[in-house]
Amino acid sequence: MIDQLHPMMPQHLPFYVARPGETDVLMIVMGIFLVMVILGVGNIYLHLHSLPERMAHKGQKLQFEIVAVLGLISLFTHIHIFWIAGLLLALIDLPDFTTPLTSIAGSVEKIAESEGAAVGVPGDETTAAQAAPASDLAAPARAKQMSGPAREVGSHV
Repeated sequence: MIDQLHPMMPQHLPFYVARPGETDVLMIVMGIFLVMVILGVGNIYLHLHSLPERMAHKGQKLQFEIVAVLGLISLFTHIHIFWIAGLLLALIDLPDFTTPLTSIAGSVEKIAESEGAAVGVPGDETTAAQAAPASDLAAPARAKQMSGPAREVGSHV
């Protein structure tokens, strides 16, 4: 076999040089290594990219949805400011405004219903207060009795 080689070729070749007709083991090992590194870096990138969504998952639903949309916009447009905005939004705890506002709205509806029943006839309240004698104004208001079916209170919750 040595007589088939080129005369200018050195007699001793390194281990990583494949001889003619043999399998190049180093190329196969490096190909497998390259595929594993690409998949590993891609996995790390996607894990890092979903970081704001995982942080906002424990928060409110609206905040989570906004962070998720910012993450998708960042992924498809490659504009990194959207990812940074999503990360900052995920780090901030937004106060809950809906629960107190819903409670206030329900209380105002109850007050409006009780005042409407205390006056009796809907209309100008100043004329009803002026027409009533002082002894009637000092008496405590009677409890409201409903004659018809109960009215449903609208709610957005």
